[in-house]
Amino acid sequence: MLVLYRCFSGSLTIPVTTAGRAPSALKEDISHHFLIYCRRSSREDTGITRPPTVQQKREITITYNRLFWKTMALEPGEGAIALPVPVPDITMSAIAEERGAMENGDVCDGGDPENASGEEKVREGWSNKMDFIIACIGYAVGLRNVWRFPYLCHKNGGGAFLIPYGISLITAGIPIFLLEVSIGQMLQTGGITVWGIFPLIKGVGYAAFSVSFVLCTYYIIIISWSLYYLFASFTSELPWGDCQGDWTDQYCNDPDVQEGAPEGYFYSKNGSLYPLDDGESPAQQYWDNKVLGISSGIDELGGMRWELVGCLALAWVLCYLCIWRGVKQTGKIVWFTALTPYVILTILLIRGLTLEGAGQGIEYYMKPQWERLKEPTVWIDAATHIFVSCGVGIGSLISLGSYNKYRNNSMIDTVVVGFVNAGTSIYSGFVTFSILGYMAHRQQKSVDDVVEQGPGLTFITYPTALYTMPGATFFAIIFFAMLLMLGMNTQFAVVEGLATSLMDAFPQYKLRENRAIFLLSICLSSFGIGLFLVTEGGMYFFQLFDSYGASGFCLLWIAGWECAAVAYGYGFKKFYRDVTEMLGFSPGFYFPICWVFVSPLVSFGIFLFSLIDYKPATYGDDYVYPLWGNILGWCLAILSMHWLPSYALYLLLTTPGTLKERWDVLKQPTVFPKPPVDEMLTVSGASKDGDDTAHMVDENSGKWAYANPAFEKDDAKTSR
Repeated sequence: MLVLYRCFSGSLTIPVTTAGRAPSALKEDISHHFLIYCRRSSREDTGITRPPTVQQKREITITYNRLFWKTMALEPGEGAIALPVPVPDITMSAIAEERGAMENGDVCDGGDPENASGEEKVREGWSNKMDFIIACIGYAVGLRNVWRFPYLCHKNGGGAFLIPYGISLITAGIPIFLLEVSIGQMLQTGGITVWGIFPLIKGVGYAAFSVSFVLCTYYIIIISWSLYYLFASFTSELPWGDCQGDWTDQYCNDPDVQEGAPEGYFYSKNGSLYPLDDGESPAQQYWDNKVLGISSGIDELGGMRWELVGCLALAWVLCYLCIWRGVKQTGKIVWFTALTPYVILTILLIRGLTLEGAGQGIEYYMKPQWERLKEPTVWIDAATHIFVSCGVGIGSLISLGSYNKYRNNSMIDTVVVGFVNAGTSIYSGFVTFSILGYMAHRQQKSVDDVVEQGPGLTFITYPTALYTMPGATFFAIIFFAMLLMLGMNTQFAVVEGLATSLMDAFPQYKLRENRAIFLLSICLSSFGIGLFLVTEGGMYFFQLFDSYGASGFCLLWIAGWECAAVAYGYGFKKFYRDVTEMLGFSPGFYFPICWVFVSPLVSFGIFLFSLIDYKPATYGDDYVYPLWGNILGWCLAILSMHWLPSYALYLLLTTPGTLKERWDVLKQPTVFPKPPVDEMLTVSGASKDGDDTAHMVDENSGKWAYANPAFEKDDAKTSR
């Protein structure tokens, strides 16, 4: 449908097509164009300083209802309705200005009409399609692919785990990934404002924002650890390989000095014998004592680890410099930071395969244990990892998608990113277990005895293996450089999603116009909070952030409500129609089935199971958090999860009218698809009749589309 904004003494003329249209579809079109009119009417160049009030909108809605039945009397074809509006006329120059601003795929800032105010800054976009795809790959392929997936695969049946993993990817990961990217691209707005499609559940946007803020605050701590190890690797002999450092104690077990030790015992660095179970590897003590300086528990915060403070500051400086100018700049940087890790992984894999015991490790990794598929926890772990690895539920994908061109084929992008992400997880597993097999062979242990996950794998097991390899310094440098880039790619997307959500949700504060300062404030505030995580007791708080604040059950909760908002709030038929119109082809029946049934069922089902199977957080094998520590963790989780019921209750209490009237108001969308202006409007300076009235031209057919002359008298009456 083509759009024309033509004003007659304060009336808005909307051309409509009645042929084969359902009454509800016509009514939606009228409401759609009125809200666009309200948004554009609030521009300064129209001479008004604020958008129409709620009461004015209500009065016009009544007018719609009265004129709606008149619309049904139109003959099949093109017609027009003139609606009186209580705002000054929009000038054609204002529309032409907005059209010019949207050239090259850029569109003006959207958002709720209630928030629109003042001059809007042009919204930039990706330079090309591949920048977006590479950025999404960098975002999804993160540290968890290296330190979490291989452990889960080993723990849950080896190669058999790939079956529930693949099913979870196809039924939940990719469909929700597509939903988030498509809705951001279609509405051209960030992760908060986009949920104006069903305002009653708009709290899902604030919930995702809360998770992303928690994530960007603690995730960068891992990057600071990687920087620390990277700097420490620039030496002829890696420092974590023996017990000579002043950070070691009598329990340091140096494998190179154990010749002649009785079975079950080891020699300490002072020559004393200790039980083998009491010993710790040099890499373990380097991590605990040198890097973390870890205290005895969460109740002992201790002092700052100033080396880590410096690394944390450097990590934030690098992040800021890479994203402050916007996605056009970031899209170029991620070509290096997202693709280089694949080169490094390949180098490490080739080296790992040449080590003794590598075959044993890979066999242990991939050997299927089919009987494990009968256990529910295997399927729970697979689905939870998919949600965390794909990065759904935190608003970043919505924000990244909002910078796409409206006609971008987001479906093929989603499929590519989803399978590249899964393939990278499997590929990194071969690297990890080839090295673990080598360690098991060298220490004469089974692979099961050397397997770890999380920071233990990355900063203890890997460094131990690297130290024993020929060319240890080179392999350590490239390994920790890879960790740095993997972490930075995810951090870029999380901070960009956070900033975009706020810039689009609150345009009245001109955050986009002051992007550099606004991003600096985000970085500084997150850095300030992150200082608690680089104290001697900071690791205990880090574990709470990871286990509760941005945990799997928070993402499951948010993702389930996202599907509900689209499928049952906005309406899956309407959303399907909008996506089809945006893509230019039908996405088929599979994705709607997932959005309506499968994905919400998976999300809420695993969320409930996670609550039922809840276990308090721990650190390592022996530290159990006190009660107040777990309460603090639940507060971090509730920080995001409470937004859905709280914000819905707030809207119901503050919206005037009866309960039914409130429901009618709160279920009406406040944001709509934003196709490019070139597809919506062509303005002619003069008509074929010689007047200066604005007309429409259908660029596809080249035909003129006038308002129906039969209704010119009605237009004039209405305008009076």
